[in-house]
Amino acid sequence: MTTCEHFRISPQKLSEFCCSAFLRVGMNSSDSAIASDALVTTDAMGVFTHGTKLLAGYLNKLKAGGYRPTARPCIEREGLGFALIDGQNALGQVGSVFAMQTAIKKAHHVGIAYVALRHTGHIGAAGYYAALAAREGLIGLVTGNDIPSVAAPGSRRAVLGSNPIAYGIPVGNGDPILLDMATAAVAGGKVYAAIQRGEPIPPSWLIDHNGQPTSDGSLYPQAASLAPMAGHKGYAFGLWCEILSAILPGGHSTWQVGSWMFDDATVPSHHNASFIAIDIAAIVPIEQFYKRLGTLIDEIHAAATAEGIERVLLPGEREWQLYRQAHTDGIALPADVVATLSNAAKTVGLSSPFEGQASQ
Repeated sequence: MTTCEHFRISPQKLSEFCCSAFLRVGMNSSDSAIASDALVTTDAMGVFTHGTKLLAGYLNKLKAGGYRPTARPCIEREGLGFALIDGQNALGQVGSVFAMQTAIKKAHHVGIAYVALRHTGHIGAAGYYAALAAREGLIGLVTGNDIPSVAAPGSRRAVLGSNPIAYGIPVGNGDPILLDMATAAVAGGKVYAAIQRGEPIPPSWLIDHNGQPTSDGSLYPQAASLAPMAGHKGYAFGLWCEILSAILPGGHSTWQVGSWMFDDATVPSHHNASFIAIDIAAIVPIEQFYKRLGTLIDEIHAAATAEGIERVLLPGEREWQLYRQAHTDGIALPADVVATLSNAAKTVGLSSPFEGQASQ
């Protein structure tokens, strides 16, 4: 397959394949559906580094026992507006949905809630969980941590993970405003994807062992680190994610977190995440909020644009457009994602959902 090839598949068919794969490694139907929806929704939004490309690695971890297919996340300690959840080394999507649902429930009672998730698997796309809150009329904020892969300004080695931060804001009848970003200059998955596709690495993505920018993607992660997003600003946000996700609730931090991709598959990765939900209606009348937000959105959309730009977009607008298009025309998956899905199929003895299909 060449780097320009794509294979189109309906979200329903892709979800069914993922569910079948998770069932093959011992997950129940409910958890399989949760994890599959998170992965396929992310693909449908065009974020292929955090969608079904992760499936093969998750299956290996689940088969080997590093992630427990039958684990049930549980609340360790809680108050009216907070909870600490032990993910029991379940798949990160399972623990994260449980944690955000807990935050939403508590926020409905007290206005705002913070929920921490410890001992969980890699959580995938943080924005998926922020959108869950937004779809229920709440503001959602999600942070996560990871094994260090991102340099700090002036460092020669990684100091923090590519710790994600995401928020979801309801707008009434439309799609939520949705931000999901790594606090690195780029997510590590994009480096791997570029290497697999034979694409060049911009020098702004990586820092070598001398603390200097490099465009040699083959150095990552053994001899290079990701650059922080926006220099010291991204570094500071990454630190904020580490504190909310791990330091505050007493979870594993920095080098205590394992690599879910490269470590022994029998060993848990001990990722962590935090989930904050704000019940808008507990603070102001919800329609009043939507009216004020609508005025702001209209102002942004009406802003004068540079040549060739139709209008200024809100965070998430492009992704929601892709999402709706995918549910009409199917998801156009890149060749590298299709290859990993074929590997996932072999891992659990299933036929590839693309068997006999030609690329487009």
